[in-house]
Amino acid sequence: MAFPQTPLDVRTELQIAGAWTDITGDVYTRSPITIERGAKDEGNGVDPSRCSLTLNNRDGKYSPRNPMSPYYGLIGRNTPIRVSVQGPESYLALDGTSASTASTPGTAALDITGDIDIRVEATADWYAAGTQVLIGKWNSAAAQRSWMLALADGALQLWFSPTGTGSLFAGLALPTLPARAALRATLDVDNGAGGWTARLYWATGLDGPWTQLGSDLMATGTTSIFASTAPLLLAPSTTTIVPNWLPINGRIHRAEVRSGINGTAVAAPDVRTQVPGTTGFTDAAGRAWTITGAAEISNRQYRFTGEVSSWPTRWDVSGRDVWVPIEAGGVLRRMGQGKKELDSTLRRRIPSDRNLIAYWPMEDDQGTFAAYSPLPGVSPLATTGFDFAAEDTLGGSAPLPKLKNPATLSARVPRTTAAGWQVEFVYNLPAMPATQTEILRVKVTGSAMTTAVVYASTGGIRVEARDDDDIVLAFVLFTNAAALAAFTGVWNRLAIYTADAGSGKTNLLARWRDVSSDVYYYAYTQVTATMGRVSSITGGWGAATEGMALGHLAVFNVPAASASPTAPPGSLVFSGADNGFNGETALSRMARLANEESGQVNLTWLDGDASASSERMGPQRPATLLDLLMEAEDTDGGILYERLDRAALVYRDRASLYNQPVRLALNYTAKGEVPPPLEPAEDDQRIRNDVTVSRSGGSSGRVVETVGPLSVAPPPVGVGLYDESVTLSLYDDGQPEQIAAWRVHLGTVDEARYPAITVWLHAAPHLIKDVLALDIGDRITISTPPAWLPPGLIDQHMRGYTEVLDLYTWSLTMNGTPASPWEVGVVEDPILGRADTDGSTVSGDFSATAALIRVATPIGPVWTQDLAELPFDVQAGGEVMTVTDIIGVRGDRFDRSVVDGWGTATSGQAWTITGGAASDYAVQGG
Repeated sequence: MAFPQTPLDVRTELQIAGAWTDITGDVYTRSPITIERGAKDEGNGVDPSRCSLTLNNRDGKYSPRNPMSPYYGLIGRNTPIRVSVQGPESYLALDGTSASTASTPGTAALDITGDIDIRVEATADWYAAGTQVLIGKWNSAAAQRSWMLALADGALQLWFSPTGTGSLFAGLALPTLPARAALRATLDVDNGAGGWTARLYWATGLDGPWTQLGSDLMATGTTSIFASTAPLLLAPSTTTIVPNWLPINGRIHRAEVRSGINGTAVAAPDVRTQVPGTTGFTDAAGRAWTITGAAEISNRQYRFTGEVSSWPTRWDVSGRDVWVPIEAGGVLRRMGQGKKELDSTLRRRIPSDRNLIAYWPMEDDQGTFAAYSPLPGVSPLATTGFDFAAEDTLGGSAPLPKLKNPATLSARVPRTTAAGWQVEFVYNLPAMPATQTEILRVKVTGSAMTTAVVYASTGGIRVEARDDDDIVLAFVLFTNAAALAAFTGVWNRLAIYTADAGSGKTNLLARWRDVSSDVYYYAYTQVTATMGRVSSITGGWGAATEGMALGHLAVFNVPAASASPTAPPGSLVFSGADNGFNGETALSRMARLANEESGQVNLTWLDGDASASSERMGPQRPATLLDLLMEAEDTDGGILYERLDRAALVYRDRASLYNQPVRLALNYTAKGEVPPPLEPAEDDQRIRNDVTVSRSGGSSGRVVETVGPLSVAPPPVGVGLYDESVTLSLYDDGQPEQIAAWRVHLGTVDEARYPAITVWLHAAPHLIKDVLALDIGDRITISTPPAWLPPGLIDQHMRGYTEVLDLYTWSLTMNGTPASPWEVGVVEDPILGRADTDGSTVSGDFSATAALIRVATPIGPVWTQDLAELPFDVQAGGEVMTVTDIIGVRGDRFDRSVVDGWGTATSGQAWTITGGAASDYAVQGG
C-alpha cells in the first residue's frame, strides 16, 4: 500500500537554561520516536508515560559531563523534554503569567457603555483553583475598569464597572466541559423591568449552539459600563480584587466582543489561521493585535512531556557513530521513586499558620522523653510518664502518647511582643475524673493574669484566671450535662484562648470540639486584666487521667476573632486536619494535596462537579504523595494520568466516564482507519464476579453475581468463581456494598475487549484532528466490522496507547475496553432514564426479516406499555432491532413489531434466534 511521502513535522525540544530548545535536527530518523501512555492492558492501572528516541552525539553535545558540550552543566538527570507534531490550526498559547497576553489599543468602537456580548473559545483548565482571566478591558491602577470575563474556582464570572473604580459581577458554576469549549456572557444594562440582566452560556465552539448556565442573573436598578481607555486584552491580569488574578494557562482559539446582544462584532480575534510565530495580526473587525511576553501563536500539538532520567552514550567500534538512546519518563516515574511518607495532616497543616509561635506534634517514637518541635528556636517539650506512639486512632495524626500515672509536661514558649494568645491541642480522655483534675496550665506574662488553668470533673469544667500569688481572679464552672459528656470518650480539640473585652478586661475562654462530629462547647470567664502573652505551658497528671492520649500542642500569638464571649479562636488551622479531612471527596483530596505539594505535582481535572460527585474518603493517613493520590483514585474508580502538554497530572473521576459522546469514530473498511490486526480478546483478565470491599477501619460489603454467563455458576452456565477483596479509604459503612456492586458490574461485562486498535494517521490524515483531541478514557467506535466479528458497532474506552512517529509514518495503537458498562441511567432522561427488565425470553424462533416477535418477561418489571416511549432499540443474540409498536398484551407477554437494525442488506447475514433462551433485552437508545 503506497502512502504520501511527505515528511512528518515532528519536533523534539529540551528545556535548557529555562528555555525550550529545538533539537529536532539531532534526532536520528533511523529509529522511530515511540511513546507509551496510559494503561498497557485492562488488567493494569496507568503506568508512567515513556518516550524513546535516539540522539546523534558525534560531537559529544549530549554527554552531560563533557566540558566541550555547549550544554555542559545545563543537561543531566530529569532534564525536561517534549515532543510535538504540527496541528491542523494555530492558537494563542498562554502560560498563566501576567506578561502573557495579546492586546489591542483602546478605541471608540470598544467603548461599549450599553448592552454587551462577549465570547471566547479556549482550551483551559476550567476548574483550576484560583482565578483565570479570559478577556477584558480593565485597568484598576488607572481607575479604568470596564469589564472582564474570568474563571474562578470552576465558575464563569462576568465583572463590570459603571464608574471605572467599583465593580459588579455575575457568576455561575460551570458544567462538565470538554477540554476545548466556548464561553459567553451577555449583559443587558436595562432589562425593561427597572434592573439589569446577565446571562452566561457555554458551547462546543464559538459558532454555538449556546446552552445557558442556570437562570438569568438579575439585579435591581439599571446600570452601564464605564468607557475605559484601557486596552482590550486576551487574558489580562488584575490583582486589585483578589491577589493573583492571572491570565489562563492554556490556549485561546478565537474571541468576539459585540456591541449589543447578538450585535455588531467590534473585536473578533481568530488565531486559528494565523502564521505560527507571528507577533501581530489584524482581526476581521479591524482591530490590530500585538502578542507580548511569553504568549505566542503556535500550531504545535504535544504528544509527550516528560523528563530524561539518564544519558547513556553508545558508539560503534569505529567510534564514528556515537549516539544517545534516550528513554524519557513522565512525572509519575519520578514520583514513584520517592519512599518518604508525607507527615500527618495535623503535622503538615499546623505550621502553615503564620501566627504560630510554638508547636510540638508529639508523634515521636517510643522511648522518647523530650518531644521535638519542627519550629526553629523552639526547645523540645520535656515530659515524664509519657508512653509515646501508644495511640493511633486519630485520623489526622501519626501515633500519639498516652499518659501514665504520674505524668508531667513542661514547655517553654518563645518571647513575643504581641498581646493575645491561643493554646490548642488534641486529646482523648477515657473517663471524666470524679474530682476536679487539672487538664492544662498556661503561664502568662505582661498581665495581672499570670496563669490560666482548665480543670475537669463530673461536677463540671472549671476555667480559672490566677494572679502571681496564685489567687483566683475569676473563674467559671460549666455544668451542662451534654457538654460534660462530650468532654470524654472521643477525640477532642481543646482550645484555651483570650479575647480583648475592652476597658482593661479580658475574656478567658475554653472550647472543646469533637473532631468527628464537629460539635463544640465552650466555657468562659472575664477577668480584669490585659490578655498578656504565653511564656510556658505545664501539666501534671495522676491516676484520674491515666490513659489519656494527647498531642499536637500549639501556641498562637493571636486573640479571638472578636470580643464576644462566644467568639471562636483566632486560629482555625486545626479544623479538618484533626480528623485527616475525613469525608472529603476523592477529587477534593487530590486537589488539596496538589496545592500543598505544589513543588512536586501539578493537578488538573476534567469534571466540573467532581468535587461533589466523586466518592467521599476516610481519614488521610501518612503515606507517600503518589500513594495518597492513587488511594483516592482507587476509592473513586477514576483514572489518574499524565498530561501531554506539561509535566502535570490529570484526574478523570468515575462520573466523567459515564455516557460519553464518541471522541473518535473509525470505519473498519476505510483506508488507514483500522489496519490489521483487529483482534478481540475473549479472556478472563478482568472477570470479577464475587467482590468484597472493606472500609479501612470499618465494615465490609460483598456482592456476588449468581446468574448470567460470567456468574460464579460453573461452566457452561457461568464461568466459576473469580473473587476479589479490596480495602479502600471510605467515609461510611454504606459505601462498601455499593462499590462492590459497581466492581462486579464492571467485572462481568460479557463483551470482548480490543487490546490493539490501530490507526495509521499518515494514511488517514482526516483523523488527525480527532486523534489529537483524544485522551485517556475517551470513547472510540469502529463501524462496519468484518463479517467474522459480531455485527454492530465496536464500542470501547481508550485506556492507553503506543504511538510511533517515524519520518513518513505515524501510527497509534490503542488499548480498548468495553464502553457499555459505563452507559448508566440518568433520572428523567428521555433515553437514559429508561429501566431494563430483569430478564426476557422469546417464545419462538424468528429470522432477520421477522416483523413480529412474542416476548415473555417472567421476572422483574415488564416492558413498557406506554406507546409514547416508542420507538426504542433492543438487542438479542447480537442482533439490534428497533421496537416500533406494541400490538398486544396478555399478562406478562408482549407482542412487538420490530425493524431489523442490521438486516440482510446491511450485514449480509441471516439471523435466526431460537426461542426459549433467556435473552436480556437491553434498551440501547430511542
